[in-house]
This record gives sequence, structure tokens and C-alpha cells, in this order.
Amino acid sequence: MQDFHSHEIIAGHYDRGLVLLADHAMNRLPPAYGDLGLPPDAFTRHIAYDIGIEGLTRSLARMLGVPAVLSCFSRLLIDPNRGEDDPTLIMRISDGAIIPGNHPITAEEWNHRLNTYHRPYHRAVAETIAMTAHESGKAPLVLSLHSYTPAWKGVPRPWHAAVLWDTDHRAVTPLLQGLRASGDLVIGDNEPYDGALRGDTMYRHCMTAGIPHALLEVRQDLIGDPDGIAEWAERLAPIFTKMNADPALHEYEIFASRTGPYQP
Repeated sequence: MQDFHSHEIIAGHYDRGLVLLADHAMNRLPPAYGDLGLPPDAFTRHIAYDIGIEGLTRSLARMLGVPAVLSCFSRLLIDPNRGEDDPTLIMRISDGAIIPGNHPITAEEWNHRLNTYHRPYHRAVAETIAMTAHESGKAPLVLSLHSYTPAWKGVPRPWHAAVLWDTDHRAVTPLLQGLRASGDLVIGDNEPYDGALRGDTMYRHCMTAGIPHALLEVRQDLIGDPDGIAEWAERLAPIFTKMNADPALHEYEIFASRTGPYQP
């Protein structure tokens, strides 16, 4: 549909050298796909989007005055945080929910979703990072925002937030230090899952380009309403500002990935 966009770019001061990303910001589907055969409550769950992340990203972009790129389609349609060769790019089953609109799926439809939603989003990410590098004259600092469920398969997750990464620790170390400095948070380091994912957004745009980056996950129950979003934006903004002021986080340096080479 002409009125459905794959992504949104929040304009900011590109010369500040900081880019925010939100791969799973929204739970929307293009009208032509209806509800993919799912009940309405499926779109209130994490299988559809990262709860709270759209609001958190918008708040931080506004407070920091920096650009951000948000996907505008649900991960149920196609997952922008997966490589094009990842078998979980279009999920048939997600956390126990069967997705009728995704199975069976033709090669033509698979490629249509890539060309119409996945690839335009990644072009926007690449262009925003390139513009930031050009305007700032240095390697941008790229921070990707996500959220995760408070429990998985009945097991509570004690971490308030987590930093996920592959082998490039440059932005990870100060982010972990900043989050832990208050002493009131339990912060995961590559927990509750590992951040090394071949072909994901951070790998594709940062690992392979030598750009400093980190992926931050916040537990959903902490940012599930406007008050929680505001609290975490206030908490994160000074940490991001301090990180961005460090010249060492604006240098290009290639790190070998634990996941092996990837060609998009």
C-alpha cells in the first residue's frame, strides 16, 4: 500500500555522531496482510514488536537531538533484525503462536517482503549512519534499542536491562559501567541471550564496517507505560551522552565476529 511505510527516520543533529535504531518498534501490518490469521491479542505480545521501544527511542532521540531509524512493520511480517539468509527471517511459529499467513509462503512472496519492507529499512539505516559519519567527520556511535519479556517459559528474568554484543567491546564496556553505576539495577552481559547473530542489524551495519556499537535490551514491564518510558529515558540519556563524548568511541576498527563472515 502506498500509505504504509517500511520505516521512519527521526531527523536530528547528524554532526553529533550518534545514531539510535529500533528494529522492532511497531506492531503494524500493511492492510493487504490483514492480521496474518492471528487473533488481536497476538499484536500486544512480544512476538509482534518490542514493547515500549518506540516510545523510548522517540524520547531519547528528542532529548539527545540525534537521528533515529524505526521500523514501521511487525516482526511477524518479516524480521528486520535477521540476515536475509536466516531461516527465522519470516517465522511460521513464534513463542507457541502459529502464524497462518506465513505458511505456506511462496518464494515470490518471500522476496516481495524482502524488497518492500526489509531492504528499505536497512537502506535507511545505512544512509542514516553514512550521513552521520559525513556530518560528524568520524565513526558514528550506533545504539540499538530492544526489549525482552520478564519471563521465558515460566522462568523469571532478573535482569532489568542487558547489553548484547559480539566481539566489539568498545561501546559495551562503558554502557555496562554506566548502567551499573547507580547500584540499583541488575544488568545482563549477553544475557538472557547472546548478541552474536550472523547477519543481524548490528553485524550488518557496524561489525563489518568497524563502527562502535551496542545493543541494549530493557525488560518490557519496566517500559510498558509512559511513566516507565520517561524514567528509562532519563536514566539512559546521560549515559549515552557521556559515551558519545568519548573520542575513543568514534574510531573505525574491524573486529572478527564469532559468527563468521556474512554477505547480504
